[in-house]
Formats: sequence, C-alpha cells, structure tokens
Amino acid sequence: MDPIRNPYAPGAGQRPPELAGRDEQLSAFDVVLERVARGRPERSLVLTGLRGVGKTVLLNALRSAAVRKGWGTGKLEARPDQSLRRPLSSALHQAVRELGHPEPAETDHVLGVIRSFAQRDAGADAKLRDRWSPGIDAPVVRGRADSGDVEIDLVELLTDVGGLAADVGKGIGVFIDEMQDLGPDDISALCAACHELSQNGLPVIVVGAGLPHLPAVLSASKSYSERLFSYQRIDRLSRDAADRALVAPAAEEEAAFTADALDAMYDATRGYPYFIQAYGRSVWDIAPRTPITADDVAVAGPEAERELAVGFFGSRFERATPAERDYLRAMADAADGEGVDDSEGAGGSVATSDVAVVLGKKPQSLSPARDSLLKKGLIYSGERGRIAFTVPHFGRYLRSQA
Repeated sequence: MDPIRNPYAPGAGQRPPELAGRDEQLSAFDVVLERVARGRPERSLVLTGLRGVGKTVLLNALRSAAVRKGWGTGKLEARPDQSLRRPLSSALHQAVRELGHPEPAETDHVLGVIRSFAQRDAGADAKLRDRWSPGIDAPVVRGRADSGDVEIDLVELLTDVGGLAADVGKGIGVFIDEMQDLGPDDISALCAACHELSQNGLPVIVVGAGLPHLPAVLSASKSYSERLFSYQRIDRLSRDAADRALVAPAAEEEAAFTADALDAMYDATRGYPYFIQAYGRSVWDIAPRTPITADDVAVAGPEAERELAVGFFGSRFERATPAERDYLRAMADAADGEGVDDSEGAGGSVATSDVAVVLGKKPQSLSPARDSLLKKGLIYSGERGRIAFTVPHFGRYLRSQA
C-alpha cells in the first residue's frame, strides 16, 4: 500500500489521526471550562498513566478545548533539575497574551508581576539568561510575587492572573506535563495556590499529567490534595476504541481491516495507543492491498517490534547505567516469577525484596540504583516496598533481550 498515504503516526506526544477512547475526558473538561468561566467551583485536573497511553496527547487536546472557549492557556514540561518559576512564567505570559484584555495598563501590571516572579531567584550576579524575560516589556512590579517564598509568590501570581481573566469573563488554564518531576517545594506551592484559587472562585485551573504515582506525590506534599484535584487514570484503550483508532484513519484513505486483522492487532498492542500507531504504520507499509489481513499483521509484526525495541524501549534502556540495567532485568525476572503481566491495565508491581533475591544482594545495597531509576522515570513506586515499570511491556522486552 502507498506509504505516502500511511495515516498512522507513532511519536512522543504526537496526536494520532483518530483520538479514540477519550470522549469521556473531553466532554467532562468542557463542563469544567463552562463552570469555571461562570464562577462556579471546580477542581483542577490530574491525568495519570504509564508512558505510551497518550497523556500528553490528551493534555494538548484539553488545552485546545480551552483555546476554543477563548481561554488564555500556557503549557510547560516539568524537569527535576529546574525550578518552576521560569517555565511557569513563560506559560502564563502566553496565557495573558491569549486573553486579549482591553486595558493595556491592567495587562502590563500583571505582566510585570509575572516578570517579578520569574526573576526572583536571579541575584545581582546572575547570568543574563536568568535575568532575561523574553517578550515581557512591562516593568517589574516590586513587592508582588517576589518574596522568595515560592508558595506565597505563586498564590499572589495566580491571583493577579486570575483577576485579569475574570475581568473579561474568561479563564486561565495552566497545563503541566511530567508533573511528578516538580520539586517538593514547587509541588507544595502549586497545591497551596490551587487551594487558594478554588476558595476565592478565580477562573484559573491547573491540568497536570504524570506517571501513576503522581497522586501519591501530591498527597505527600499537601494532605488536602486528595480533595483538591480530580484524578483521572488514562489507561489502554478498550477493544472498540482500539479498533476505531485503526479503522477510522484507514477509511479516510479508502482502506480497511478484516475482522481477523483487528483481532491480531489488539493481541499485539493490547490497546496501548503508541503501540497501535507503531503497528498500524508497519502493517500499512507491508500490506500489499486492502483489506489488511491477519497474515499482513503477522508479517509486519517483527518490523513493528524492531521499531519499538529501538525507539520506545531501547532509548530508555540506553539511559540506564550497567548497574541500573541489572536492576531492570532483575525486576523483569521477578515479575515473571510472580506471574505479573505488565501488559495488563496500569501494569504490575514487584516487591523490592524480590528484586534483591534475584540479584543475590541485600535490598539496602540496591538503593542507589533504584533511586536513580526512579529519578530517570524508568520505574515508579506506587506503594512502599514495591516498584513497577513506567513503560508497558518493558519487562517482556527485557526478557526477550536476555
């Protein structure tokens, strides 16, 4: 079949041609947007799930929905080695510009507060890049969002931004990807700010996306975070949604799948959106004609697996040190020994003590490797003493490489 017309698009955060299985989240978010814009109380939103389930794609789709409603929006990706101040300031700068407030003086005041917040950590000897606020020409507003206490400053900042949005009857949406990578102080400040905003009824919401342990990170920071956010777990697609993700794009190109081919595709991908796109692209390129059959899927399977091994699994495995790779392999062996299937739902966890048994070492001696893998986002801990891969099928991949 013509590879130029191949509709499938595996990629990090790349929207698939058919965003299947997320209608419930999109509809619920439309209600949130309307309620917040009318001054109704509503919680901020947190999306959680393994890598490859489409959290970033959904986050971008929710942001697009806010833009269509006339909201001001900004997006940032959290990094463990970066403070929240500068990326959040850039996101809010964009959001304020999108609002289009009719009073330049009011807008300049809020932009000055954003600039003050961004530059607070930049001392007199700071490099130019740490003192520069690209695009913000408004003068710094002293005495607002610049105390140095990020919790106080963030509350003041979002209060001023929310007031600007309320003036024009719109809202502000802050979209944070990889939210679990925010530092402890920034997480605490963000929770406190969301709490204050909800009490004051200001039209500002935070939409975060992160790994499955993100709710535990938020709860450890502020006990009330369990009631502060609406948590939605983003998982693999149902069979109907997975079929639609394949069939609808193919139909646009006047192609189709047989029923047996769809069965084979679901068996191979288990409904994970990234895998669906990877298999879809390989099967399309290999199939000689429409309709695509189960035999085509069987022939294309090894090519799809090779692509996943390099771009999805291998790229992550290469980031690990030799000691960390041993730990990952031991996790896979421990999961296999316990009968844990990391292709089901949100994956399965294994006991850290079982990993130590596989390696023949004491659990305490493995703490450095485990902690480093946690920081790199290759594993996560949903409960004390247990760990799991952040990537579906990763254990299967590691065992196949043994």
